[in-house]
Amino acid sequence: MFRRFLPILAFVAFAIQTSAQDRAEGLKLAFARAQHLRHGINASQWFAQSASDYSAARTNRYTNAGDIALMAKLGFDNVRLSIDPVPLEQSPRGKEGLNDEFLSRLDAAVDAMLANGLAVQIDLHPEEPYKAQLRTDNGAVDRLAMLWRRLAAHYATRDPARVFFEIMNEPEERDPYRWAGIQARVAAAIREAAPQNTIIATGPNYSDIVDLLAMHPLADGNVIYNFHFYDPHTFTHQGAGWGQPWWSYTHGIPYPAREDSMAAILPETPDPANRFELENYWLDHWDGHRIRLLIDEAAAWGQANHVPLICNEFGAYREHTDSQSRMNWIRDVRTALEADDVGWAMWDYRGGFGAVWKQDGQPAKVDPAVMAALGLKDQ
Repeated sequence: MFRRFLPILAFVAFAIQTSAQDRAEGLKLAFARAQHLRHGINASQWFAQSASDYSAARTNRYTNAGDIALMAKLGFDNVRLSIDPVPLEQSPRGKEGLNDEFLSRLDAAVDAMLANGLAVQIDLHPEEPYKAQLRTDNGAVDRLAMLWRRLAAHYATRDPARVFFEIMNEPEERDPYRWAGIQARVAAAIREAAPQNTIIATGPNYSDIVDLLAMHPLADGNVIYNFHFYDPHTFTHQGAGWGQPWWSYTHGIPYPAREDSMAAILPETPDPANRFELENYWLDHWDGHRIRLLIDEAAAWGQANHVPLICNEFGAYREHTDSQSRMNWIRDVRTALEADDVGWAMWDYRGGFGAVWKQDGQPAKVDPAVMAALGLKDQ
């Protein structure tokens, strides 16, 4: 009787062994390709985060071929290209099921990056209500998987060693189990369409370190795992008009935290509860040592799971931040990441967290202090 099951048992054992071999080969590939993602920059607010205008007139002047060449010249080795899925799916659609006109402009950007020796992270970067639909509607998950199948098939024709597929920016899904299911579904769709490319996966919610630590790696080995780092937000988002309403009141918060400055800055926040939260920035003693310990936690997760990592967003809002404090923070985060052998991509190229100053259609002016803080050259 037992002999009747031997062929079945042998097949199962072979499938498990083959799967393990495939995962090991995928991991080897992911670690090798992670070396293309050491020093990156985010090309934000170009093909994403501008739902009011994705016209060719705007995208052609917002970031152009000269900017891409400058990114390479400055020493960046990769660009994280944020893409809003909505204009990709708008009519009229071409034979690939995507909007041909929008896609052609994306192609021009991707191809210019590759021609300049830059790797590209194709980052699906939706706004609401796109994410909200994924949280509640399984049909929306089906549509996301279909979109990625089409997008991955399109870009699988480029160099798979330098084109990476990031499933979604900051999914804002608080249920880690639902997000794990969505991510596994989408990763499988990508892999069907693009067998060779490396996938970038993320944790739930806002892709913070704590979200990374809640993850279980995918069965697919050819995956890099990301996290974002903006801690402490009290410093990095001071003066920001989004997020916590009281951030807009604050400015000139120093980094590292110095208690001699606390009394002068606390009155900027009128509400007692918010003022208490602001006060904790100083009481928590934020400095390079604390940042290093936090990033060590992410690195330890990567080591424990034997997977490569990237921090593909970190930065500090510059409009109301003391420049030297901002450089101190950027340098401390960058050096902590490099000490743990974690690649990075700063947020962002020309936006509110930028590495350059730029007016639409004009050449960019490099911020040499940012380049120095990133350990790169300014020209």
